[in-house]
Amino acid sequence: MTRRRLASIGIAATIAAAVIVGIASLGPGGSITPVGEVQGAAATGAPPSVASISGQVAGRARPSPAPIARGLTPLPTPKATPHPTPAPVQTLTGYQWPLPNGRLTLPFGPTPWGSRIVDGERFHDGLDLATFCGDRVVAAHAGTVLAAGRRYDAQMGWVGDLKPYLARLDEKGLYGTLPIVVVIDDGNGYRSIYAHFGKVVVKPGQVVRAGKLLGYEGATGRASGCHLHYGLFSPLETATIAIDPQVVKRMKVPGLEIARVDPLLVLPAQRKSPEAARPGPSPGRRSAGIGVR
Repeated sequence: MTRRRLASIGIAATIAAAVIVGIASLGPGGSITPVGEVQGAAATGAPPSVASISGQVAGRARPSPAPIARGLTPLPTPKATPHPTPAPVQTLTGYQWPLPNGRLTLPFGPTPWGSRIVDGERFHDGLDLATFCGDRVVAAHAGTVLAAGRRYDAQMGWVGDLKPYLARLDEKGLYGTLPIVVVIDDGNGYRSIYAHFGKVVVKPGQVVRAGKLLGYEGATGRASGCHLHYGLFSPLETATIAIDPQVVKRMKVPGLEIARVDPLLVLPAQRKSPEAARPGPSPGRRSAGIGVR
């Protein structure tokens, strides 16, 4: 066979191969599929097919066959991003005592004085600390003030409809009977609650550092004496705590609130052990809870 004939056969084979590649790069109906689909498939981790490689060389590509048709394992179905969860309490840092010289008059946990219900028992959802009327109350952690005053319930982690309760407060003019409260976003997924102030000196939106003066110890709201109620919770928490059904019926508050955390888990150890509460009334003992009266 002559060299000229061999060259002719080689040229013909090259043209035929180019025609086949060109046909393979056409999508349904002869339209050309954008290269972006191949790039997208590569981003999902799908291995490239021979057709997709030829399409990239030609600057075009057709849709890749379904994974099962190629004998490949189907890609996993995308799942919704899970709801974020609060950071473990053990990882929280930067807390200090909001009433530096206070004695613990009512701890977090079961108590006849609580208006919350846990495992069928009345429960106190924070710490009561007491010194004297007018003592300085400071921020336990740096953060942003969400509420300061008697209109704070929207920031308290109620689970349910607040409208009936707020309508009752407006209708009967009961806002003046509520405690003065400060709620602060601690910037770590948790909120600190400070209640029963005689006076506050911060405003919503204000950024505060740990140890910043928030106001002065008082007995506003349903309290038998000057003290500070300090609570801690995460808005990301899905667990809940129940409210006394009689309180729910009388006050029209929601029946649940976001579960609280024992503040003693984040506060530093005191140099002197706080005085434990003893049975019977004493200043700061009777606090039925922050959101209910």
